Amino acid sequence: MESAPSRLATKASWLISQTAVHARRLVSEAFATSAARGYHYRVLAALREFGPASQAELGRRGRMDRSDVVAAVTELAREGFVERSADPADRRRNTVTITRAGIQQLHRLDRALDTAQDELLAPLSVAERRTLVALLGKVLEHHGGVPSSRSVEDRPPDRS
Repeated sequence: MESAPSRLATKASWLISQTAVHARRLVSEAFATSAARGYHYRVLAALREFGPASQAELGRRGRMDRSDVVAAVTELAREGFVERSADPADRRRNTVTITRAGIQQLHRLDRALDTAQDELLAPLSVAERRTLVALLGKVLEHHGGVPSSRSVEDRPPDRS
């Protein structure tokens, strides 16, 4: 592979975007082994952590376009990973709930994502990985992109 010009190779924005290309590929490949996509993971993770939600809430939590949420929820419902029902408080709105099969699928996707993360961050030590994640989170939070200020270590364990 040819070297990039030093004007690029020393810019964080360029390094992040180039790394993101590899991250997307690795995650897509990992999820494909479970016949899933990133949007499925976002929906299942949000439902598991925050409980039943409207499709609009899922879109906000997962930073997803409304049409992508609808497509993902439809696909997940077809597989039995979520249930969609009319909200009793507002019959025009759907409430989405994760099922036991959905929790199992989320665990499969967690393992697949962990493998992709390990491959992406292979040259880094555990401490360096934590530092990288913390620094990226700090930059993202500064730009309004972090949905929760709680770190992963502060979250309650998944008891399923």
